[in-house]
Amino acid sequence: MLGAGTVFFIMFATLVVLIALRVPIAFALAFSVVPILIMTPTVTPIMLLHRMMMQYGSFILLAIPFFVLAANLMNFAGITNLLLKLAQSMVGHLPGGLGHVNVVTSMIFAGISGSSNADAAGEGSIIIPAMVKAGYDVNFTVAVTACSAVMGVIIPPSIIMVVWGGVMNTSVSGLFLAGIIPGLMIGFGQMGLVYYYAKKRNYPRMDSFSFKGLLEALKESFAAILTPLIIVGGVVFGLVTPTEAALIAVLYASFLGFFVYKSLNVKSFLQILYDTLTLSSVVLFCVGCASIYSWVMAYYKIPAYLVASLSAMTSNPQIMMLLIVGVFMIVGMFIDAVPAIIIFAPLLKPLTESVGINPMHFAIVGCITLAYGLITPPYGLCLLISCQIAKINVIQPLKEVGSFLAVMMVVLLLCVFIPDITLGIPRLLMPSLF
Repeated sequence: MLGAGTVFFIMFATLVVLIALRVPIAFALAFSVVPILIMTPTVTPIMLLHRMMMQYGSFILLAIPFFVLAANLMNFAGITNLLLKLAQSMVGHLPGGLGHVNVVTSMIFAGISGSSNADAAGEGSIIIPAMVKAGYDVNFTVAVTACSAVMGVIIPPSIIMVVWGGVMNTSVSGLFLAGIIPGLMIGFGQMGLVYYYAKKRNYPRMDSFSFKGLLEALKESFAAILTPLIIVGGVVFGLVTPTEAALIAVLYASFLGFFVYKSLNVKSFLQILYDTLTLSSVVLFCVGCASIYSWVMAYYKIPAYLVASLSAMTSNPQIMMLLIVGVFMIVGMFIDAVPAIIIFAPLLKPLTESVGINPMHFAIVGCITLAYGLITPPYGLCLLISCQIAKINVIQPLKEVGSFLAVMMVVLLLCVFIPDITLGIPRLLMPSLF
């Protein structure tokens, strides 16, 4: 039987080579197992397919297509426009008003969709042309849009938190609560950076603040902003499971689109269903292939090998967390957060247990770190989407993106060294988890 170190090297090296050759990540994960399959007669293709089917049998993973569908319905129903108008009435009067509107809209939309990609595509298609037309530098515009979209998977509800909870048997309700303060800190940090750039580059304000205008915008968007309260509140207070909350979000978004805002019809709804099925099938196929990869590593006891190799380096929880952040940061540059969680979270869990790191602290820091992979090339999907909308090369906005990433890294490091930032609210509202 092959040694754990040899297997880990072969699988990881094969995965890196396939990604470098631009093989789609799901197929790269599956093909990287093939050399081990050939060299291990006791591991058969049927066993691996069985493992994939077991992963698909997870009830909590049903939340993924439902959250994606809810986000698509919200975008098509015109709710994004209402959220932009609400954000404009709140912060449009500040220097660099449209930049602040961009960030605040992402914070609100994050509480509805659970998807950063949906935020970047839905909001970006509206706000990027508007900011460029108003005289904002296109690189700055793309940086704000891509980086603020990251909050879609940090502020609850979050698709990657649902995946983490399902894979690692961690309370999704607790993770939702743990993401609130870090998400808000990232949002306010980005607004501070927008203010700095606005002063430096003399970006324009929008209309002056009007309390009457704010009330009107709240009235128009009130039904939409109830969505995060319904989803998060239902999960946190134990009224529904995350999957049931996602389904309720779909029903509520459909009700708003058909009967309140009257922007949906049967034809458009069927198109939205098709788009959702296409995207969800890709994500879930990645999940299945990643589960095969993870199972083979578990079969060869690679987690125990890593614990033995890395625990000798340090027994300090904070240093171990920094090592884990480094691993997730590198991994997030190349693959999506969902397969990264399925592959690496079970591998790293024994390391955190060996130094006494709280499982929820490990989870939320891992989710935040992997979320940054949405803006760090070569993967950087939110950055790619924003650049495609703005019709610029992905290299152009990297300087401005670096500034926003630095602010976000400060928040991440604070979460690493001050666990109460993430664990404070869960401890207060769900003490049974501790």
